[in-house]
Amino acid sequence: MKKDFPSIFSVLFFIAVLTFVYFSMMPRWAVDDDKPLAEFSTKRALIHIKTISQKPHYVGSENHSQVANYLRYELTKLGLETRFQEGYTLTDWGNLVKSKNILARIKGSQNGKALLLLSHYDSAPHSASPGASDDAAGIATILEGVRAFLHNKTSHKNDIIILFTDAEELGLNGAALFVTQHQWAKEIGLALNFEARGTSGPSYMLMETNNGNAGMVKNFATANPTFTVSNSLMYSIYKMLPNDTDLTVFREQGSIQGFNFAFIDGHYNYHTAQDDVHHLDVNSVAHQGSYLMPLLHYFSNADLNSTAAMEDYVYFSIPFSFISYPFSWVVPMLIIAFSLFFFFIFLGIAKKIVTVPRMLQGFIPFLGSLFSAGLITFLGWKIIVAIYPQYNDLLNGFTYNGHAYIAAFVLLSLAVCFGFYRFFTPNKISANHFVAPLFIWLLINAGIAFSMQGAGFLIIPVYFGIFAFGFYILTQKYSPILNLILSIPALLIIAPFIQMFPIGLGLKILFGSAILTALCFGLLLPTLGNFVQKGSWSILFLLASIGFFTKAHLESDYEKGKAKSNSLVYLLDVDTNSAQWLTYDRNLDSWTKSYLGENPTTPKGLEAVPLFSKYDSEFTFAAKAPIKNIPQPTIDFLTDSISDNQRYLKIRISPNRKVNRYDIFANEKMQLYNIKVNGVTHLEQKGKIFEREGKKLLSYYVVDNDPLVLEFNINAATVFDMQLLESSFDLMQNPLFKMIQRADWMMPTPFVLNDAVAIKKTIKPSPRVVPEPKVDVVTPKPNARSRFKKPIKIAVDSTKVE
Repeated sequence: MKKDFPSIFSVLFFIAVLTFVYFSMMPRWAVDDDKPLAEFSTKRALIHIKTISQKPHYVGSENHSQVANYLRYELTKLGLETRFQEGYTLTDWGNLVKSKNILARIKGSQNGKALLLLSHYDSAPHSASPGASDDAAGIATILEGVRAFLHNKTSHKNDIIILFTDAEELGLNGAALFVTQHQWAKEIGLALNFEARGTSGPSYMLMETNNGNAGMVKNFATANPTFTVSNSLMYSIYKMLPNDTDLTVFREQGSIQGFNFAFIDGHYNYHTAQDDVHHLDVNSVAHQGSYLMPLLHYFSNADLNSTAAMEDYVYFSIPFSFISYPFSWVVPMLIIAFSLFFFFIFLGIAKKIVTVPRMLQGFIPFLGSLFSAGLITFLGWKIIVAIYPQYNDLLNGFTYNGHAYIAAFVLLSLAVCFGFYRFFTPNKISANHFVAPLFIWLLINAGIAFSMQGAGFLIIPVYFGIFAFGFYILTQKYSPILNLILSIPALLIIAPFIQMFPIGLGLKILFGSAILTALCFGLLLPTLGNFVQKGSWSILFLLASIGFFTKAHLESDYEKGKAKSNSLVYLLDVDTNSAQWLTYDRNLDSWTKSYLGENPTTPKGLEAVPLFSKYDSEFTFAAKAPIKNIPQPTIDFLTDSISDNQRYLKIRISPNRKVNRYDIFANEKMQLYNIKVNGVTHLEQKGKIFEREGKKLLSYYVVDNDPLVLEFNINAATVFDMQLLESSFDLMQNPLFKMIQRADWMMPTPFVLNDAVAIKKTIKPSPRVVPEPKVDVVTPKPNARSRFKKPIKIAVDSTKVE
């Protein structure tokens, strides 16, 4: 490679462009900012984050109320009248919660629609998560942004509503409470929601729209945030994830559109004990602020009715630019691209520059590299997981060394591409070889045009490839500089997806990044294909790939700050008078083995209580546990009557210990009607029939140890068959258990019932308290004639448990 200076220059050019893309996605070095009071300050936002995330503050925890009071105080300190909204909701997640929302309002000069600033303040339960990124960062962004806005005495036409919702982590319950029961919800024209699904990385903008997005896109472009990272394909990918946000409820229940802003890298910390201020990237917080301030200034004065539209737009961002155009352009752009492509082919054939046989030969290296890169990566990741089974411990599917694996497989894919073109093409390729990647890309865009028009922007790099192809056909001159310039759109638009796909969807999707790498290689073929020493470049990329695989191996073990998640639940089965330890872990460690032993059994007797899990996790191992004297809940059948062949039941379940959650299950054959829980009905309940999947009826997250009151009808002939699972999240602190504390390289598993003391029992009336004769002793006076030889017992009121 000594004389291959043009190739080295090209590689350095590509690296420079990609580096520019990376560093221009979000603000950098925000921790060093020292902004005046008139501006958004990341440092000041961090003060709120540190205060809120000192301890876990999930619904029902002691610190949850403290955080709520802190937020009310901070809003009041800004001069805003602040209030709480409390009430029960039962959302389509099947979760019943008593939420406490925090609201404030800044009056505008006119009476149009209001702008909503939205974030949630509860942290995730079960996993001791402090919730620094999810979602103290969102709360702090709004608090600091509103502070700067008010400090400047910024004039604005629209009212600004600030809403910090509760119970988002449990089922978007706080948002549902506000949308369905608060008068202000009817006055909202647009919502800005700040979220997180990780602890670092750029904040992606995702729209939530009921109809067309054209109005949203146009207004967002006019607001002109500095660092926009978004495209119209992202929302389609977002809908593939097992996630919703509060804004989803606003769109579905209130027809309120809005923008989500969320950073998603560092996903391994999501909902874990590592979601603390030490793992939070302050640049991500700064990026949130860079969205809020221009949007707050713009939408507080804009006509919010203009965000509604029936037409959809394709949109995408490149550094410091946000580009959009109507969906109606997608098919014409595709037709024009096909027309130009075939025109240059026919012209090339006429000029004898290209021939059909040689064009067909060009498909061999391109399709070979495409399929080989994808297959090698797909099988490679499966082999890696088999070698490192600990990667299954992180349920979110992204390992601590995940970025090293992305780099390794991308470099390996480049090595495969160079290898195929080394063996199947001469030292310098001709225009014949460029036909194959252009044609495949046009076919991909044809599929996009008729099935996923939001990805229609992917035709743009293809246009630039066609221009490079056409330039050679027209001039028969190879221009390295022009080819480099025409390669820039592919690097700006396509390359970021190579990293984003596995970050957003998990490392199981690495094969998609490999395929996209090969596809991108095809668009860069006018430059890469003319590398003289392709074999040497293939070896170089292979060695670089091995280097990153080595790096990943060296970082494959757990350590403090990169902890292994594990789980443990104590379950007492009242019906069988037995207890067991349970875990979701596939790979037992020293801590779980201290309870489950070296040879745990398969969990049994849990078919009646199939717990919901975000990632479909089930208990994996079990072991016999000692029976503890845990106070059982009181179950009262307040009403049990039959009328018109319908049995009406009103059941109250009252805790007799500090509990956090009730899970109610019913036999699938039980059809329930007119269900009402703690006075509320299911938000999605259609008519009288309560529709459900499987045995789960609902999960009730307990606040202030309030009882659960369940009302419903069943057919009189239906056999009543319901189960209760009562849980408290205090296994590690419960005085009945002397628990071994986890090592510093361990943490509770998120997304599942964990560190819990649970009671399972059939729902039936608890023993009733009924009167029983009580006696007082009367001793007769001594009398020789007395027939009494013993004291007399006289009945009075008393009680007896039967």
